[in-house]
Amino acid sequence: MLPNEIYDKLKTEFGDAVIEFDNKQPTDSFIVINTENLFDICHTLRDKNEFLFDYLMCLSGMDLGENVGVVYHLYSMTHKHKLVLKVTAPKTDPRVPSVEMIWRTADWHEREAYDLIGIQFEGHRNLIRILCPYDWEGHPLRKDYEAPEYYHDMKVSY
Repeated sequence: MLPNEIYDKLKTEFGDAVIEFDNKQPTDSFIVINTENLFDICHTLRDKNEFLFDYLMCLSGMDLGENVGVVYHLYSMTHKHKLVLKVTAPKTDPRVPSVEMIWRTADWHEREAYDLIGIQFEGHRNLIRILCPYDWEGHPLRKDYEAPEYYHDMKVSY
């Protein structure tokens, strides 16, 4: 099934929760969805026979300036089709539903996006830092991040 066909089916089922289909080159085509409906849409994409997206290939957090975004790359082993989903949240309150209960591989992907961008994945069972020390201040991949000069009285050299 092609991404535009998946978009049409999701739009029929979820209405305004499915915001946009973008197929501009040179990137992969993607579907933008409403953040609040992410879990339900992903659950449908995993379980409905016509989709069966059983594999979360990648989940990436992004700093988009005023907002943060999450990009999901999905794959169906059964149907051999791919899909890219995108959601956004305001940087002042970056909350996105966790899909860790749908695809277990999201566990570490969401922890990385939390650690480096500061996205709060609501419903995640163990949302703790994965790359930075637990007491690290800030989120290093945010565009407004300022690296500390010292960490535990040690000079941080860059």
